Amino acid sequence: MRQYNNCPHLRCFVERYCRDLDRVVALTKDQKTDICRLYGIPPNKIVVVGGGHDDTLFTRRPKSAAGAAQILYAGKFNRSKGLPWLLRSLAKIQNHDWHLHLAGSGDGPEFRNCLDLASKLGSKVTNHGYVNHRRLSELMKTAHIQVLPSFFEGLPLVLFEGLASGCRIITTNLSGFTEIFGKAKRDTINLIQLPPLETIDRPYQKDEIQLENVLCSCILDMIAAVKKSPDFDDPEAEKIASDYTWPRVFERTLSVYREALSRQPRFDLPS
Repeated sequence: MRQYNNCPHLRCFVERYCRDLDRVVALTKDQKTDICRLYGIPPNKIVVVGGGHDDTLFTRRPKSAAGAAQILYAGKFNRSKGLPWLLRSLAKIQNHDWHLHLAGSGDGPEFRNCLDLASKLGSKVTNHGYVNHRRLSELMKTAHIQVLPSFFEGLPLVLFEGLASGCRIITTNLSGFTEIFGKAKRDTINLIQLPPLETIDRPYQKDEIQLENVLCSCILDMIAAVKKSPDFDDPEAEKIASDYTWPRVFERTLSVYREALSRQPRFDLPS
Protein backbone atom coordinates (compact mmCIF):
# COMPACT_ATOMS: atom_id res chain seq x y z
CA MET A 1 0.00 0.00 0.00
CA ARG A 2 2.86 2.34 0.78
CA GLN A 3 4.57 1.58 -2.55
CA TYR A 4 1.27 2.14 -4.36
CA ASN A 5 1.26 5.67 -2.98
CA ASN A 6 4.98 6.25 -3.53
CA CYS A 7 5.25 4.82 -7.08
CA PRO A 8 2.44 6.32 -9.21
CA HIS A 9 4.19 5.25 -12.44
CA LEU A 10 3.56 1.57 -11.56
CA ARG A 11 -0.11 1.85 -10.60
CA CYS A 12 -1.70 0.98 -13.95
CA PHE A 13 0.43 -2.16 -14.27
CA VAL A 14 -0.28 -3.28 -10.70
CA GLU A 15 -4.01 -2.52 -10.81
CA ARG A 16 -4.57 -4.52 -14.00
CA TYR A 17 -3.24 -7.76 -12.55
CA CYS A 18 -4.52 -7.30 -9.00
CA ARG A 19 -8.07 -7.01 -10.31
CA ASP A 20 -7.77 -10.54 -11.74
CA LEU A 21 -7.11 -12.07 -8.31
CA ASP A 22 -9.71 -14.52 -6.97
CA ARG A 23 -9.37 -13.23 -3.39
CA VAL A 24 -7.38 -10.62 -1.47
CA VAL A 25 -6.58 -10.95 2.24
CA ALA A 26 -6.33 -7.67 4.15
CA LEU A 27 -4.89 -6.80 7.54
CA THR A 28 -7.71 -4.54 8.80
CA LYS A 29 -11.16 -3.28 7.82
CA ASP A 30 -9.66 0.12 7.04
CA GLN A 31 -7.15 -1.50 4.70
CA LYS A 32 -9.96 -3.41 2.99
CA THR A 33 -11.66 -0.08 2.27
CA ASP A 34 -8.41 1.36 0.91
CA ILE A 35 -7.85 -1.66 -1.37
CA CYS A 36 -11.39 -1.30 -2.77
CA ARG A 37 -10.86 2.39 -3.43
CA LEU A 38 -7.34 2.29 -4.85
CA TYR A 39 -7.35 -0.94 -6.86
CA GLY A 40 -11.01 -1.09 -7.86
CA ILE A 41 -11.40 -4.60 -6.42
CA PRO A 42 -14.97 -5.50 -5.32
CA PRO A 43 -15.37 -5.74 -1.52
CA ASN A 44 -16.75 -9.30 -1.73
CA LYS A 45 -13.31 -10.42 -2.99
CA ILE A 46 -11.49 -8.96 0.04
CA VAL A 47 -11.38 -10.76 3.41
CA VAL A 48 -9.83 -9.39 6.62
CA VAL A 49 -7.57 -11.98 8.28
CA GLY A 50 -4.97 -9.85 10.13
CA GLY A 51 -1.46 -11.02 10.93
CA GLY A 52 -0.07 -13.43 13.52
CA HIS A 53 2.73 -13.91 16.03
CA ASP A 54 4.37 -17.06 17.39
CA ASP A 55 2.52 -17.63 20.66
CA THR A 56 4.93 -20.40 21.67
CA LEU A 57 7.78 -17.87 21.75
CA PHE A 58 6.17 -14.60 22.81
CA THR A 59 4.74 -15.35 26.26
CA ARG A 60 4.38 -13.52 29.55
CA ARG A 61 6.37 -13.83 32.71
CA PRO A 62 6.24 -11.56 35.79
CA LYS A 63 7.81 -8.13 35.30
CA SER A 64 10.31 -6.78 37.81
CA ALA A 65 9.05 -4.22 40.31
CA ALA A 66 12.58 -3.03 41.09
CA GLY A 67 14.61 -0.35 39.35
CA ALA A 68 13.84 1.78 36.31
CA ALA A 69 10.94 1.29 33.94
CA GLN A 70 12.30 -0.71 31.00
CA ILE A 71 11.24 0.76 27.63
CA LEU A 72 11.67 -1.12 24.34
CA TYR A 73 11.76 0.10 20.76
CA ALA A 74 11.93 -2.71 18.18
CA GLY A 75 12.05 -1.84 14.49
CA LYS A 76 14.04 -0.07 11.80
CA PHE A 77 16.20 2.86 12.83
CA ASN A 78 14.68 5.51 10.59
CA ARG A 79 12.40 8.51 10.52
CA SER A 80 9.21 6.87 9.22
CA LYS A 81 9.17 4.55 12.26
CA GLY A 82 9.30 7.60 14.55
CA LEU A 83 12.54 6.66 16.32
CA PRO A 84 14.08 10.18 16.16
CA TRP A 85 10.81 11.48 17.62
CA LEU A 86 11.04 8.97 20.48
CA LEU A 87 14.70 9.78 21.22
CA ARG A 88 14.11 13.53 21.24
CA SER A 89 11.11 13.04 23.53
CA LEU A 90 13.12 10.96 26.01
CA ALA A 91 15.82 13.63 26.04
CA LYS A 92 13.24 15.96 27.61
CA ILE A 93 12.58 13.58 30.51
CA GLN A 94 16.09 12.29 31.25
CA ASN A 95 15.65 12.98 34.98
CA HIS A 96 12.89 10.35 35.21
CA ASP A 97 13.48 6.69 36.07
CA TRP A 98 13.59 4.82 32.74
CA HIS A 99 15.96 2.83 30.57
CA LEU A 100 15.56 2.44 26.80
CA HIS A 101 16.41 -0.73 24.86
CA LEU A 102 16.83 -0.40 21.09
CA ALA A 103 16.48 -3.52 18.93
CA GLY A 104 16.89 -3.14 15.18
CA SER A 105 19.15 -1.78 12.47
CA GLY A 106 19.21 0.53 9.48
CA ASP A 107 21.48 2.31 7.03
CA GLY A 108 22.20 5.70 5.54
CA PRO A 109 21.85 9.19 7.04
CA GLU A 110 18.64 8.42 8.97
CA PHE A 111 20.30 5.46 10.70
CA ARG A 112 23.31 7.58 11.66
CA ASN A 113 21.02 10.33 12.94
CA CYS A 114 19.22 7.83 15.19
CA LEU A 115 22.53 6.58 16.59
CA ASP A 116 23.65 10.16 17.24
CA LEU A 117 20.44 11.00 19.11
CA ALA A 118 20.70 7.77 21.13
CA SER A 119 24.34 8.51 22.07
CA LYS A 120 23.24 11.81 23.63
CA LEU A 121 21.16 9.86 26.14
CA GLY A 122 24.29 8.12 27.40
CA SER A 123 23.93 5.22 29.81
CA LYS A 124 20.12 5.43 29.77
CA VAL A 125 20.12 3.60 26.39
CA THR A 126 21.24 0.09 25.44
CA ASN A 127 21.53 -0.53 21.70
CA HIS A 128 21.17 -4.28 21.08
CA GLY A 129 21.37 -3.88 17.29
CA TYR A 130 19.70 -6.46 15.09
CA VAL A 131 18.28 -9.37 17.15
CA ASN A 132 16.60 -12.62 16.13
CA HIS A 133 13.08 -13.45 17.31
CA ARG A 134 14.23 -15.54 20.25
CA ARG A 135 16.38 -12.70 21.59
CA LEU A 136 13.56 -10.22 20.90
CA SER A 137 11.17 -12.36 22.92
CA GLU A 138 13.59 -12.23 25.86
CA LEU A 139 13.80 -8.43 25.65
CA MET A 140 10.01 -8.21 25.55
CA LYS A 141 9.63 -10.45 28.59
CA THR A 142 11.68 -7.99 30.66
CA ALA A 143 10.37 -4.73 29.12
CA HIS A 144 7.55 -2.91 30.89
CA ILE A 145 6.69 -0.56 28.01
CA GLN A 146 7.00 -0.94 24.24
CA VAL A 147 6.91 2.20 22.10
CA LEU A 148 6.30 2.20 18.33
CA PRO A 149 5.69 5.84 17.30
CA SER A 150 5.51 5.02 13.59
CA PHE A 151 4.01 7.31 10.96
CA PHE A 152 3.03 4.46 8.62
CA GLU A 153 2.32 0.76 9.19
CA GLY A 154 0.23 -2.03 7.74
CA LEU A 155 -0.25 -4.14 10.86
CA PRO A 156 2.99 -4.37 12.88
CA LEU A 157 3.34 -7.86 14.35
CA VAL A 158 5.84 -6.48 16.85
CA LEU A 159 2.95 -4.91 18.78
CA PHE A 160 1.15 -8.26 19.16
CA GLU A 161 4.45 -9.87 20.17
CA GLY A 162 4.99 -7.20 22.81
CA LEU A 163 1.43 -7.39 24.09
CA ALA A 164 1.62 -11.19 24.34
CA SER A 165 4.86 -10.73 26.31
CA GLY A 166 3.15 -8.46 28.84
CA CYS A 167 4.39 -5.09 27.54
CA ARG A 168 2.26 -2.00 27.92
CA ILE A 169 2.03 -0.37 24.48
CA ILE A 170 2.43 3.21 23.27
CA THR A 171 1.86 3.59 19.53
CA THR A 172 0.41 6.00 17.01
CA ASN A 173 -3.25 5.65 16.11
CA LEU A 174 -2.76 4.58 12.51
CA SER A 175 -5.33 3.15 10.10
CA GLY A 176 -7.11 0.16 11.64
CA PHE A 177 -5.51 0.54 15.09
CA THR A 178 -8.64 1.78 16.88
CA GLU A 179 -10.54 -1.18 15.43
CA ILE A 180 -8.01 -3.63 16.87
CA PHE A 181 -6.57 -1.99 20.00
CA GLY A 182 -9.28 0.48 20.99
CA LYS A 183 -11.05 -1.65 23.63
CA ALA A 184 -7.98 -2.15 25.83
CA LYS A 185 -7.43 0.00 28.90
CA ARG A 186 -5.56 3.23 28.20
CA ASP A 187 -2.85 2.36 30.74
CA THR A 188 -2.29 -0.86 28.77
CA ILE A 189 -2.42 0.49 25.19
CA ASN A 190 -2.16 4.23 24.55
CA LEU A 191 -2.90 5.31 20.97
CA ILE A 192 -1.41 8.71 20.04
CA GLN A 193 -3.47 10.77 17.62
CA LEU A 194 -1.36 12.14 14.75
CA PRO A 195 -1.93 15.50 13.06
CA PRO A 196 -2.30 15.59 9.24
CA LEU A 197 0.97 14.41 7.66
CA GLU A 198 2.98 16.16 4.95
CA THR A 199 3.60 12.84 3.16
CA ILE A 200 2.39 9.30 3.83
CA ASP A 201 5.08 8.83 6.52
CA ARG A 202 6.34 12.29 7.46
CA PRO A 203 4.78 14.97 9.71
CA TYR A 204 4.96 18.70 9.05
CA GLN A 205 7.97 20.26 10.76
CA LYS A 206 5.70 22.74 12.57
CA ASP A 207 4.01 19.84 14.42
CA GLU A 208 7.15 18.06 15.62
CA ILE A 209 7.55 19.88 18.95
CA GLN A 210 3.93 19.23 19.85
CA LEU A 211 4.33 15.56 18.93
CA GLU A 212 7.36 15.31 21.22
CA ASN A 213 5.42 16.85 24.11
CA VAL A 214 2.50 14.45 23.60
CA LEU A 215 4.83 11.45 23.51
CA CYS A 216 6.62 12.67 26.66
CA SER A 217 3.28 12.85 28.46
CA CYS A 218 2.27 9.34 27.30
CA ILE A 219 5.58 7.84 28.41
CA LEU A 220 5.38 9.48 31.85
CA ASP A 221 1.81 8.22 32.29
CA MET A 222 2.91 4.68 31.40
CA ILE A 223 5.90 4.87 33.76
CA ALA A 224 3.49 5.86 36.54
CA ALA A 225 1.28 2.88 35.67
CA VAL A 226 4.31 0.56 35.77
CA LYS A 227 5.37 1.90 39.18
CA LYS A 228 1.85 1.21 40.44
CA SER A 229 1.69 -2.28 38.92
CA PRO A 230 4.55 -3.77 36.83
CA ASP A 231 2.16 -6.30 35.25
CA PHE A 232 -1.10 -5.22 33.62
CA ASP A 233 -4.43 -6.92 34.22
CA ASP A 234 -6.51 -6.30 31.10
CA PRO A 235 -8.74 -9.07 29.64
CA GLU A 236 -9.32 -7.09 26.44
CA ALA A 237 -5.58 -6.76 25.81
CA GLU A 238 -5.10 -10.47 26.43
CA LYS A 239 -7.91 -11.24 23.97
CA ILE A 240 -6.22 -9.07 21.32
CA ALA A 241 -2.98 -10.99 21.74
CA SER A 242 -4.75 -14.37 21.52
CA ASP A 243 -6.72 -13.38 18.38
CA TYR A 244 -3.54 -12.59 16.42
CA THR A 245 -1.51 -15.78 16.74
CA TRP A 246 -0.19 -17.96 13.92
CA PRO A 247 -2.86 -20.70 14.44
CA ARG A 248 -5.76 -18.20 14.50
CA VAL A 249 -4.57 -16.33 11.39
CA PHE A 250 -3.91 -19.64 9.61
CA GLU A 251 -7.50 -20.71 10.32
CA ARG A 252 -8.87 -17.47 8.88
CA THR A 253 -6.60 -17.63 5.81
CA LEU A 254 -7.37 -21.29 5.11
CA SER A 255 -11.08 -20.53 5.20
CA VAL A 256 -10.54 -17.93 2.45
CA TYR A 257 -8.88 -20.55 0.21
CA ARG A 258 -11.59 -23.10 0.90
CA GLU A 259 -14.38 -20.64 0.14
CA ALA A 260 -12.70 -19.50 -3.09
CA LEU A 261 -12.10 -23.10 -4.22
CA SER A 262 -15.70 -24.03 -3.52
CA ARG A 263 -16.78 -21.47 -6.12
CA GLN A 264 -14.45 -22.69 -8.86
CA PRO A 265 -16.03 -24.68 -11.73
CA ARG A 266 -15.43 -28.42 -11.46
CA PHE A 267 -14.24 -30.48 -14.41
CA ASP A 268 -14.35 -34.24 -14.80
CA LEU A 269 -10.89 -35.64 -15.49
CA PRO A 270 -10.61 -38.07 -18.42
CA SER A 271 -10.44 -41.72 -17.41
